[in-house]
Amino acid sequence: MALDGAFLRHLKREIEETALGAKIDKIYQPNRDELVLALRARAGAFKLLLSARANSARVNFTESVPENPKEPPMLCMLLRKRLTGARLNGVRQPGLERVLFLDFGTVNELGDEVTLTLAAEVMGMYSNVILVDGGGKIVDALKRVDASMSSERLVLPGLAYRLPPPQDKLCLLSAGREEMVKRVGSMPGGTELSKALLSSLQGVSPVVCRELQHRTGMGRDLKIAEMTPELWERLSFFVGRLAETVKNADGSPYMAAGPSKKPMDFSFLPIEQYGASAVVRRMGGFSELLDAFYGERDRMERMHVREQDLLRVLTTASDRLSRKINAQQADLERCAKRDRLRVCGDLLSANLYRLEKGRSSVELPNFYEESAPAVTIRLNPALSPSQNAQKYYKEYRKAKTAQEVLTVQIRNAKHELAYLDTVFEELSRAANEGDLSEIRAELAEQGYLRTRRGTKRRSPARGAMQFRSGDGFRILAGRNNRENDLLTLKRANKNDLWFHTKNIPGSHVILFLDGRRPTPQAIAEAALLAACFSRGRDSSNVAVDYTKVRYVSKPQGAKPGMVIYENNKTIFAAPDRQAAERLRVTK
Repeated sequence: MALDGAFLRHLKREIEETALGAKIDKIYQPNRDELVLALRARAGAFKLLLSARANSARVNFTESVPENPKEPPMLCMLLRKRLTGARLNGVRQPGLERVLFLDFGTVNELGDEVTLTLAAEVMGMYSNVILVDGGGKIVDALKRVDASMSSERLVLPGLAYRLPPPQDKLCLLSAGREEMVKRVGSMPGGTELSKALLSSLQGVSPVVCRELQHRTGMGRDLKIAEMTPELWERLSFFVGRLAETVKNADGSPYMAAGPSKKPMDFSFLPIEQYGASAVVRRMGGFSELLDAFYGERDRMERMHVREQDLLRVLTTASDRLSRKINAQQADLERCAKRDRLRVCGDLLSANLYRLEKGRSSVELPNFYEESAPAVTIRLNPALSPSQNAQKYYKEYRKAKTAQEVLTVQIRNAKHELAYLDTVFEELSRAANEGDLSEIRAELAEQGYLRTRRGTKRRSPARGAMQFRSGDGFRILAGRNNRENDLLTLKRANKNDLWFHTKNIPGSHVILFLDGRRPTPQAIAEAALLAACFSRGRDSSNVAVDYTKVRYVSKPQGAKPGMVIYENNKTIFAAPDRQAAERLRVTK
């Protein structure tokens, strides 16, 4: 974990320089693992994120604040009651522990000035944010820890706050250089130097220890047994320089990214260990670094959780429909044999004079066939021959009606399955949480998700994606089924051109002509956009149908985004996402 105690010390200094004396304006709890404090000072407004997420725990100023729930959690309401208007009076860190104490001065219900402390513990899966009163008692926490979860340290309201158990390591702030090098040298000879450093020094992460090894060995991996007096001297020098940097908190924020620009590591030291396999960039601040490193990953993780919820709903509905269609088709195949029921009724009616009540079966010649072969017909002994004939006619009429009903039901179920397929496609193209919210609202409107009573009407659609062709034509593409309907049926003119991938779920794309004749370039680029925003976006060649909007219509009762069209032409387009981005109009 790169966010070690030494890095946290640099964050402490950044928070003190930026927000000391600032007042809490608002408090948000976007999810169960994060708090956001909106601070206001003379220098401006800041948002301080306190995250206890297992894989991205941190404390830093942030620009990108996650979406907040409509109803704040209980802890959030408690913090708003106790801390709104409180002033940040101090930031403390015990040694190089991965804990920051944010001390806030406020006034209680009796008008007395008190101090409340937010303890932000940045410790991987054990991370937490705990509110502690002036007497050292826990008021509440993001994650409560009872006896069933831990026998060493309980985190429950009313209990005394205790620091996490200390590790048997030397602190860079208090230990001498020789003492630290001696501790490293006491490790077994087969231990790698970086691991020996990690086991000996408090508050440093693996990336810092690997950096010390890299600089000591001039790029070579070293083990304790391979250390020479010269190498020990080099290690002593670099350990001493590291201790000075940490004491003064005068390091700089560096982030290493791989060839794909994906962040790999970060530190308060220049990162040299990756050589040419990574690009190391100096960031503007420690908070900016953490926002860049964790921001996108957190957003994707939040989206993944919400996406999986929607995916589960869609998969369940699709499976249910598929089973229903299969069962109905089996019934339909049985109904197709109904003509035999009518034949049996006719044969019985024609031979009533030969039959008597009480028989369980009878063999009669089938005069509908040329050779009149004998047919065995089962009878109900309790019924007369005439009643048996009427029973076969009744079953025939029932099968005929069932065939008509089943045909309609199967057609409707297939249409619904096709609609769900378009929502699957929307979900695969969702780029942010706003897109997921609109998909969720659409599914709730169609009855696939339950909505709470008193839920407010959902906000209007955000609007279609906007593009402009190389020769100046305006092109819009729907983000989801609801926007597809608005774009095609409301916004487009009857003479504009409508594009959609042939037999593949995707966005409706409109080429707005504004009285002009469409150019081959505009048509080709609109087709390219339709291919890019469809399930065929990973194909090399996609068939795209296009026609005038006047020839596109929505059948009565059809699901969102489902239309029929005629008088269309087909053009083939090769999806190119970079070309699509070049056409995008940015506001």
